[in-house]
Amino acid sequence: MKTIVMLATSVGIAVPLNVGAADTRTIWVQNCASCHAKDGSGSTMMGRKLGVKDYRDPTFQGAFSDAEAERAIREGVKTNGKETMKPFGTKLSDSDIKGLVKYIRSFKK
Repeated sequence: MKTIVMLATSVGIAVPLNVGAADTRTIWVQNCASCHAKDGSGSTMMGRKLGVKDYRDPTFQGAFSDAEAERAIREGVKTNGKETMKPFGTKLSDSDIKGLVKYIRSFKK
């Protein structure tokens, strides 16, 4: 849930100021969906090229812990020494990263 605070300007107009964690779905769409797909299936051109796994698959979901998912988001992923997912640790807050892990878990069928 977003918290909205109204900031009064010097001319007396109230302007909404978002406070708190960013909308996780928006973060997913802006940063993750181009490879992992909006539905977590990995069925995008880049996802297929990189061999992205289907997050809807309960077997795959059981193969990694929340801590592993957080680390991958924070530090990125390398496969055979090549970066296959860029790190987001400097771009996203800890709460954003935890929110993304929960969002990923929601794809499980």
